[in-house]
Amino acid sequence: MKTIYFVRHGESEGNADLRYQASETPLSERGREQARLIAERCASLPIDVIISSTMARAQETATIIAGRTGLPVESSDFFRERRLPKELTGRLRAETETHEIERAWQKSLADEGPRVSDGENFEDICVRAGKGLQHLAARAEHNILVSTHESFLRMLIARALFGENVTGQEMKVFMRALRMENTGITVLRYNADDPSLPWTLWIWNDHAHLG
Repeated sequence: MKTIYFVRHGESEGNADLRYQASETPLSERGREQARLIAERCASLPIDVIISSTMARAQETATIIAGRTGLPVESSDFFRERRLPKELTGRLRAETETHEIERAWQKSLADEGPRVSDGENFEDICVRAGKGLQHLAARAEHNILVSTHESFLRMLIARALFGENVTGQEMKVFMRALRMENTGITVLRYNADDPSLPWTLWIWNDHAHLG
């Protein structure tokens, strides 16, 4: 049995500003404090390795956890946030001119419409999430921590539970119904001896460390 601890990064400046975030968006000061709190919690978990999204906010969160646990951080593009259409990157979510682009992009992510500009779509996410799950399943470590992102994590969980035949509608339900706090912990378990249901969701969005 393999256990994967997924940690959403701490609050970023983009989260605080309600902005569509660029890759280099850093943590806010509140986010750094959240990362320090989750790092204390992670120090008591049986973690063998830390893997982080290559985006700055996830990297910073992973580095703070690594400083407390003494573990090295590996980087992987498998666990980056969904790639935004370039027209949205850096824009405030409240700007009315972005709403139509956002709606069209969300449809593409639910397999209900065409790709929007250079943004990822449903097929892209399914392929990337599948590769990420395969990467985790193939690793020798039994306890892995992954520093990642809210939206991608919801889509990865849908891919894990429904398998390669996950539908756009199933993905859409997960995107709308599942919410999580910054630095919330989600735990998946992988059992290679049960090919019919190898992945099980053990914990979703545990953020008791935030008080």
